[in-house]
Amino acid sequence: MAKPATERPKLPSVGRLGLVQPQAPAQLDRLGWNTDAHVELLWSLSRAPDADVALLAMVRLADALGADWEELNAELLTDRALRGRLFGVLGSSVALGDHLVAHPQSWRLLAGDVELPSAHELRETFTAAAEKAEIARGTSSAVPPLRDLYRDRLLVLAAVDVASTVENEPVLPFITVGAHLSDLADAALDAALTVATRVVCGDGPTPRLAIIAMGKCGARELNYVSDVDIIFVGDDSADPNLSMATRVAGESMRFAGDAFFEADAALRPEGKQGQLVRTLDSHIAYYQRWAKTWEFQALLKARPAAGDPELGKAYAEALMPMVWTACEREDFVSEVQAMRRRVEELVPAGVRARELKLGTGGLRDVEFAVQLLQLVHGRNDESLHVKSTVDALTVLGAGGYIGRDDAANMTASYEFLRLLEHRLQLQRLKRTHMLPDDSDDEAYRWLARAAHVRPDGTHDAQGVLREELKRQSMRVSRLHAKLFYQPLLESVGQPALGIGAGMSTKAAERQLAALGYEGPQSALTHLAALTGQNGRRGRVQQVLLPTLLDWLSDTPDPDAGLLAYRRISEELAEQRWYLSTLRDEGAVAKRLMQVLGTSAYIPELLMRAPEVIQLYADGPSGPKLLEGDPDSVAGALVASAGRHADPVRGIAAARALRRRELARIASADVLGLLDLTDVCNALTSIWVAVLQAALDAVIRANTPESGVPARIAVIGMGRLGGRELGYGSDADVMFVCEPVGDTAESVAVKWSVSIAEQVRALLGIPSADPPLEVDIGLRPEGRNGPLVRTLASYEVYYAQWAQPWEIQALLRAHRVAGDLELGERFELMADKTRYPEGGVSAEAVREIRRIKARVDAERLPRGADPNTHTKLGRGGLADIEWTVQLLQLRYAHKVPALHSTSTLQALDAIGAAELVSEADVDLLREAWLTATRARNALVLVRGKPTDQLPGPGSQLNAVALAAGWGSDDGGEFLDNYLRVTRRAKTVVRKVFGG
Repeated sequence: MAKPATERPKLPSVGRLGLVQPQAPAQLDRLGWNTDAHVELLWSLSRAPDADVALLAMVRLADALGADWEELNAELLTDRALRGRLFGVLGSSVALGDHLVAHPQSWRLLAGDVELPSAHELRETFTAAAEKAEIARGTSSAVPPLRDLYRDRLLVLAAVDVASTVENEPVLPFITVGAHLSDLADAALDAALTVATRVVCGDGPTPRLAIIAMGKCGARELNYVSDVDIIFVGDDSADPNLSMATRVAGESMRFAGDAFFEADAALRPEGKQGQLVRTLDSHIAYYQRWAKTWEFQALLKARPAAGDPELGKAYAEALMPMVWTACEREDFVSEVQAMRRRVEELVPAGVRARELKLGTGGLRDVEFAVQLLQLVHGRNDESLHVKSTVDALTVLGAGGYIGRDDAANMTASYEFLRLLEHRLQLQRLKRTHMLPDDSDDEAYRWLARAAHVRPDGTHDAQGVLREELKRQSMRVSRLHAKLFYQPLLESVGQPALGIGAGMSTKAAERQLAALGYEGPQSALTHLAALTGQNGRRGRVQQVLLPTLLDWLSDTPDPDAGLLAYRRISEELAEQRWYLSTLRDEGAVAKRLMQVLGTSAYIPELLMRAPEVIQLYADGPSGPKLLEGDPDSVAGALVASAGRHADPVRGIAAARALRRRELARIASADVLGLLDLTDVCNALTSIWVAVLQAALDAVIRANTPESGVPARIAVIGMGRLGGRELGYGSDADVMFVCEPVGDTAESVAVKWSVSIAEQVRALLGIPSADPPLEVDIGLRPEGRNGPLVRTLASYEVYYAQWAQPWEIQALLRAHRVAGDLELGERFELMADKTRYPEGGVSAEAVREIRRIKARVDAERLPRGADPNTHTKLGRGGLADIEWTVQLLQLRYAHKVPALHSTSTLQALDAIGAAELVSEADVDLLREAWLTATRARNALVLVRGKPTDQLPGPGSQLNAVALAAGWGSDDGGEFLDNYLRVTRRAKTVVRKVFGG
C-alpha cells in the first residue's frame, strides 16, 4: 500500500546509518539532526567513506561556525550537491576536515555550482595573493595566507572528486584530477618564485629564472600529496648573475616547502651534488657529454611550469630532441636493465604486495614500460612525444606499438591504482603508496567506499576491493609483458587474439635491441618459427611468448635463451604435455626461461632429458627439482644398467639416468635452490654410480665359467675422492685388485687390467652428453706405471718408493666403487703413508713447496690471467688445496680430525685444532667456495670445462648469476672474487710458504 503523501520517512537508527562510535547519538542531537526532516541528510551522511569521522568533523565545524552554523545547516537540507561534497571530503580526509574547522567559512566554496578554475585563473589567483602579502627584503609573512589558499583549492578539488561516493554526482576523471593538481602546483611555484624574488632582491634587479617541472607534475598527472620535481634554468648574460638566481631558487624551494609541498631539485644535472641553477648552455653541455640514460628518461616529462616563459621554452626546445636519440647510446640496454633492478630492490619483499607504486604489477611497472617504448620508437614517430602516461598509452595503441585492447586495459588498471593512491593520500595529506595491512578490514572498508567500490552480492565492499586489487595487479603484470612483446609477434606475421597489425619490422628490431637482444633479426626469425606452427602449438606459443620473452629479457643472454627455447620446442613438438605445462604452470615457464637465458650447458641436457622440465614445478614441499635423493638416484642408475647383459646397452641406460640427474642438479643450481656442497656431493654421487655400473657391466661380460679370478676396487682420487666434483671434473681413479682363491697373481692382474681398460673405453664412447673421462694419472709412477696393482704391490711401493707428490695425492684417496672390503683395506694401507707417525720429513715439505712453485710458474695456460684463473690463479683452488694438504701432511699424525679427504672438512679441523687462526681459515674457506662456485658457473654458462673467468660483458654477468651472486652484475661479482682471492693468497704465502 502506498504511503500517504504527507507521511515522512522514519528516522533511521544509528546502526543503520553505519555509525559505530558510542558518542554518535549525542553528536546527532548536538547538531539537531534528530527529526524526520533530516532523514535524507542522514542517509547522505551514511554514504560517506567514514560516517563517524564525517560526523565528528561536522560537530567541530558547527562549533567553529558558531552563529553561522544555522546557515550551513539550512543549506545542507536543500543542496544535495553540497551534502555530497562536504560529507564526502570529511569522510575521506581527516586533514582537510581539520583545515575546514580551522577556516569554517571555506564551506561556502563547496556550495552551489562548483567549477574548477582554469590554469590561468589559478595562476592569477596565486600571483595576486603573493603580491598582496607583506614581503620585505629578507623576511616574509606570506606563508599563512598562501598555505590557506592552497589548502582551500585542494579542499574544493577533493570535495568534487569524492562527491560521487555520497550523492549521485559525476565522477571526476583521473586525468582531470591529475591535471588540476599540476596546474595548482604551477601556480604555487609561480607564487613561491614571486615571494622569493621579493625577499632576496627587494626592489632591485631580478634574475631571469625558469622552473621546469619534472616527473608527475611535468606530465600533468600529479598526486594530491607528492614531492614536486623541478629543475632551475638561469641566465648569466646580464646582472644579477647566477649567484643571485641560486639564492632566489633556494628561497623559492624553502617557501614552497613551508606553504605548499616539498619541491625536489634532485633530478638536476649531477643530482644533489650539482649546481642548483645552471644556464641553458650548461644544461645542454651536460646532457650532451655526461647524462645517463635515466636522466633522458626523466626528461620525457620535462615541462616549463613557472618563471620566465621564454627561458623555459628555450630549455625544452634545446633538450627534448636529445631524449629521442637516447636509445642509440651504447649503454642504453644495460642502464635500462639496471634501472629495473634498482626499482625492484627498493621495496622490501615483505611489503611488496601492499605497494601500489613499486610493487609487482604496480604503477611503476606501467610507467616504466610506457616510457621505454616511447624512448625506443620516439625518434621515428613524433606522435609519441607526449608526457602523460595515459596519453602515451593512447598513442602507442594508435601507432600499433601495443594492442589497442591492451592499451585500454592498461589505462584502466593504471587509473584504478592511481585512484587508490589518491584516496590513501587524501586521508591525512601524507605521501604514501602503501595499501593497508591485509588484516585491517576497517581500513579496507573505508578505502573501498572512498574509491566508489560497492558490494556485488557475493562480497562486501572491502572484499570486492581485495579481489579487484588482485585482478588489477595480475592484469598489469600480464600486460607489462604484452606491451613489449605482443606487437613483435604481430610484426612477424602472426596477429594474435584478434588484435590488428603490429609494428613494422624495423620498429620490432629497435624494440628487441632495446630489450637486450643483441641479434634482433635472428630473434624475429625465431619468433616467426615458433608462432608459425600449425594448429594448437602455434596458438599456444602466441599466448605464451609475450611473457616468456619478458622473462628472457631479464637474463644475461636472451638471444641464446630464445634459440634454446626454439630448439627445445621443436624437439618436443609432438609432446602435448610440454606446452600445456608451460601454459598452466607459471613457475615452470619462468624457471625455464631463467635457465635457458643463463646456461649453455643445461639446454643440451634438456634436449635429451626433457622430462626434467616437469620438475621445475612446485611440489607440496617446494620445487620438485629438490626431490631427488643422490643415494636413491645412484642406486637406480646401477640397477638400470644391471638389467642389460650387453655392457654397451647397460652403460647407455646409465648415461640416460646420469643425463637426467645432471639436468636436475644443474637446473636447481642455476635457480639458486642448491648449496654448493650439495651440488658437489650430488655430482660425485652420480659419477660414482656410473663407475660402479660400468665396472659391474664389464665384469659380468668377462667372467669365466670358473668365476671371477680377482676382486677389484676403484679408488677415487682428487676431487672425486674428496666428494667435491664440479661439472667439468674428470674422475681421477686408481684400480686395485686381489686374487680370488688360489688364482695366480699374474692371472688376476692381467684380468683386472683388461677389466679396467674396458671400463675406461666403455665410458669414453663418444656421446652428446658431458664426457665421462677416467683419469689414471695419479697412480704410482704416474702414466708410466701399471694400470692395476695388487694391494700388496701398492703397499710395497708406497713403503719404499713413494715420491712426495704421490704421498700428497693419497690424502684424497677414498674407495668409491667395486669391492667394498678391498677398498677399505686400501684406505687403511694408505693411512700409513699419508698420515705417518711423526709427520712427513722436512725434506718432503721442501719438495712439495718446490713442486708448487714449479706448478705456479709453468702450468698456467698461455695468455691466462693469473688473477682470475679459478684453478691455478692467485688464491685459487690449487693455492687453497695445496695449503690444506701441506698442513695435513705435517699435523695429521697429531690431529685425527685431519684424516679427511674433503678440503672443507680438513679446513674445519685445522681451525678447531688452532693450527691456523680462525680468521685465516675463514679466508681460505671463503676463497675455496668462491673459486669452486665460479668454476662450476663457467661450465654452466659456456657449456664446456674452463677455468678462466671472462672479462666484463654478458658472459661474466651470466657467470655471476650462475654462481649465486644474487644478481647478474658481473662487475660486482668480479670485484668480490678478486678481493676474496687476494686476501686468501696472503694467507697461503704465510702458511704454505712457512
